[in-house]
Parts: sequence; structure tokens; C-alpha cells
Amino acid sequence: MRILVVEDSQVVSRVMRHLLTQELNCEVDVAPDMHSAKALLAENQYFVAITDLNLPDAQEGEIVKFVLAKQIPCIVLTGSWDAEQRARLLQLGIVDYVFKENRFSYEYTAKLVKRLCRNQSVKVLVADDSVVSRKFIRSLLEQHLFQVIEADDGVSALETLSENPDIKLLITDYNMPRLDGFGLIIKVREQLSREELAIIGLSSDSDESLSARFIKNGANDFLQKPFVHEEFHCRVLTTLDALDMVTRLWEQANLDYLTNVFNRRYFFNMYEEKLNTIAQKKGSLALALLDIDYFKKVNDTYGHDVGDEVLIEFSSRLQQSFSQHFTVARIGGEEFVVGFKGLNVEKAYVLLDSFRMQLEATPIATSKGLLNITVSTGVTEFTLDENVDALLNRADIGLYEAKANGRNLVCIAQD
Repeated sequence: MRILVVEDSQVVSRVMRHLLTQELNCEVDVAPDMHSAKALLAENQYFVAITDLNLPDAQEGEIVKFVLAKQIPCIVLTGSWDAEQRARLLQLGIVDYVFKENRFSYEYTAKLVKRLCRNQSVKVLVADDSVVSRKFIRSLLEQHLFQVIEADDGVSALETLSENPDIKLLITDYNMPRLDGFGLIIKVREQLSREELAIIGLSSDSDESLSARFIKNGANDFLQKPFVHEEFHCRVLTTLDALDMVTRLWEQANLDYLTNVFNRRYFFNMYEEKLNTIAQKKGSLALALLDIDYFKKVNDTYGHDVGDEVLIEFSSRLQQSFSQHFTVARIGGEEFVVGFKGLNVEKAYVLLDSFRMQLEATPIATSKGLLNITVSTGVTEFTLDENVDALLNRADIGLYEAKANGRNLVCIAQD
């Protein structure tokens, strides 16, 4: 990713270069004037341009129009606050207008660029029966590089959410036919928590209680129409930052720090709940315990860094083979567990033995060269009135049998 900073102050350009490379590890080009900026823009593709308004050879903000004409998102830095100028620039479609006041201003700009980078993969649903209002909100969101989907009422919004489970933000108007904003939020919150989907309510009504009612019904925030560009962007970004923070906290609590698969805690909590449902519905569940063969020898011979590389690649292959339909977790050291909900032990055995053969046939690339790795596996099947510990203990018996019979085997542990 490449970023252009157009700034005649060497101090400011050095600060911006440092903060941007620190935040994004990207390439940063600096132009001290408009002539230099044009030359760089002719030779390179830029993700975003951060431009000063007052340049030695362009003192009326000409650089902004030039950058926007190239379809490059533009963040404006300025040393003077001018309300008319600010309104004019926002109408042009810039990303933001930042007053060069202190170091926080530059930190804000760097974090904004990082947010723009993340926004490219964020889907936002806008629900509003007014075409004009939808298109206006869409244009604001697209300035910040979001993927935008539209719905003309609450019923259409529910259908769109069902078809696009990766939507992260819903922006909904209050007054809509068929299903209004309140009804939409209530139905959405029956399926999705605040941690899974953020919601911002909108309304042009003068009722002072609307904001509280929206939030009490499950919205994360509320905006009164009409709103200014900057308030809209700040509310959206703050809401998504909070969603990201909750996601990071969830990942820290539930994902293994090294391999990024689920950890022991998550697996036990998840399957203690699943076992009750499976028992009630008389469903099937096979559970497998996998142990990398002679892993201690890998650590002793090549070092723990190479051991970590093996664990990371092994878990990646497990995920590629099983995580789309089943649950993969690391429960400690070189031991992993896979829960095969909906499969009996015979079907799970076939999948596990195929994985075992693929692993044996494909060495793992490490910093010390290719290593031939094999795995021993014990697999068992859930029976009524037992918990996760009992299942794991039985799978461990199968694992012990696989090791006792020469390793690189899958063994079924019976009741």
C-alpha cells in the first residue's frame, strides 16, 4: 500500500511518515509542492493522499481537486480554521478535514488511514424508504471506502441481513413502511447481539425521546437528521472501533494465541451446551484427539521457534480440512481436538485417516527446512449422559492405542 503526503513543512511530513509507517507498515511518498505531487501521481497508484491546503505553488487548495479527480481518497490538513472553506471541501467529497493543532491531529490522521484500510472489507446496510436519503448516506459511506448495500424498508433489510451474514453495521431510519426502525431493530436483536452487528438509528422527527428509545431497543447509537458530514463519520467510526475492540477481546478470550484456532476454554464451553441439544435431538457427535508425533524431538533438535512453525502450519491444515463444517481447537501443547457434530465415529474416522495420509505425504516447510510430520489420533462417539471430559478421556484411550501401535495411526475408542 502506498500513501502520498503533500506537505511543504518538513517537520509535519516527517511526523506523518513516521506515524503512517508505524500504524500500517506502508510506503509513504512526500511531495513539498503541487508540481512534485503531480509528478508522483503520474507515476504511482496511491491508496490515499494526505494534503496540505496551502502549498508554495498552489495556495487555494487546488491540490485537493486534482487528487479527487484521480479518484483517490483525500484527507485535508490545514493550519487555519475556516468554516466556509471546510463546508466547501466536505461538499467536494473529501474523507476528512483535520486542523494541524498538535500531535494528536497527526495521530488521528494516521489512525483514520488505518480505518480506511479496514473499511474496504466492511459491509454496511442502509435501510431508509427515502431514495434521496439513502443515496446521500451511501455517498458518505463510500467516501470512507465501505461496501454499501441498500434496503427500502425494514422487511427488505431483514432479508438482506439474512442473505449477507457478514454485514457489520446497520444504519436504519425510523419511519419506514411495512416495518419501521424500532421493529427492525427488535427483530434483528433476536438473532444478533451488539457484539455481532452494530446499529445506528436515524430520524428527522423532533421527538426528544427517540434517541433513548432507539438505544433501549438495541441500537448502539442514534443520529438526528439532518446531520453534518463530520458528525456522521465520527459516529460511524466510533461505533465500528467499539465493535472491533469487543471482537479483539473475544478473540483474546477464545482463540489460541499462537495458532489462532479455538482454545480449550471455548471448546469446553461450546460443547457442554451442544451435548444437551444433541442428546435431546438424538443426534450424532464424534470427537477426535490428535497429537503430533515426536514433537518434543522437533523442539529439542531444531528449537522452539521451529516447533511453533510446525504448530502453526499443522493447525492451518486442520482448519483447511475441518473448520468449515466442524470445530477445531488446541487444548494444550501439541494436542488438538476436532468436534464432528452430525457425524458418527465411522464417518469421522474416514476424514481423519485422509488427513493423516495427506500430512504424512506433505512435509512442513520451516526456517530449518522441510520436516516430515505425522500425527496420532484417537476418535470416539458421544453417548447419552456424558460430558466433554468423559468424551475426551475416551478419545485419549484411542490416542494411547495409536501411539502404542507405532504412531501415525487413527484408532477408534469404543465405550
